[in-house]
Amino acid sequence: MNLIQYFDLNGERAVGAVDGDVTRQVNGAASVYGLAQAAIAAQSGIGALIAQQGLGEVVDKAALLAEGRLLAPVDHPDPAHLYVTGTGLTHLGSAATRDAMHKSNGTKTEDNLTDSMKMFRMGLENGKPKDGTKGVQPEWFYKGNGYTVVNPGHPIPSPSFALDAGEEPEIAGIYLIDHNGQPRRLGFALANEFSDHVTERINYLYLAHSKLRACSFGPELRLGDLPAHIEGKSRIWRDGQVVWEKPFLSGEDNMSHTIANLEYHHFKYELFRNPGDIHVHCFGTATLSFADGISTKPDDIFEIEEAQFGAALRNPIRVEAEHPVIVGNVY
Repeated sequence: MNLIQYFDLNGERAVGAVDGDVTRQVNGAASVYGLAQAAIAAQSGIGALIAQQGLGEVVDKAALLAEGRLLAPVDHPDPAHLYVTGTGLTHLGSAATRDAMHKSNGTKTEDNLTDSMKMFRMGLENGKPKDGTKGVQPEWFYKGNGYTVVNPGHPIPSPSFALDAGEEPEIAGIYLIDHNGQPRRLGFALANEFSDHVTERINYLYLAHSKLRACSFGPELRLGDLPAHIEGKSRIWRDGQVVWEKPFLSGEDNMSHTIANLEYHHFKYELFRNPGDIHVHCFGTATLSFADGISTKPDDIFEIEEAQFGAALRNPIRVEAEHPVIVGNVY
């Protein structure tokens, strides 16, 4: 079962359950966050709770998207309590583009490897530890909070100071921290971990800046375990034509880390185990249009799809006007 969130025709929030080609409204549900909290309180799963509450009218997903009524598949009543984070260099082949960028800037280590390639090799060697042991920690970055999440179908804003507006097709794990401070996995979703690759290429130490951008995920939340093999398509549309398309691979069969290892190294920090918080954690990618020399333009449309995750994630690019930063005094 997959879940979506949307505004109904009365402007009220609702949740839909997707089963194949049919989507039905979940009775008595206004948010996935509320469903998850109720499921934890009842010591049951979200699927069992939905079965108990029952399903109502059929919903037209395509119409929701066309009318701009589709929401991200999970959010938080206070957007500041939703974390968007991620890991890099986690997929087989993911080091190639990064290594090429950083070689050009001379960021070599003592054994003549770039920092990126060195970290990638660390993952290959100990990113999939045996049960009961801890593997090597991955590259990690902070992306933003709920205020940076763009709903499916809506424009992703690229700031006026950005040097690039590039997609990153990824899988994100979705988590709720329960009242005991334990992370509870709700499921997985497609994600566009939108980034500024030109800024990153200037110097690897600019990676943190390059990741502080908006993002989008969904439209559907896939309940259950992550498939071992994921093979989707990432596209860029311009003026009604596909100007770039490439498959992207994910799932543990195509990764140098296990999902459990990536989860451990995120949630080992007490900061990320505050009850009630939502975490959207992106697991990385090996596919970028930037690596193929593509430079996006305003109004280009990103499209990321993979059949196991339901509807495609589509977002156009919008370049923001310059916003002056004025720091005032209160003393």
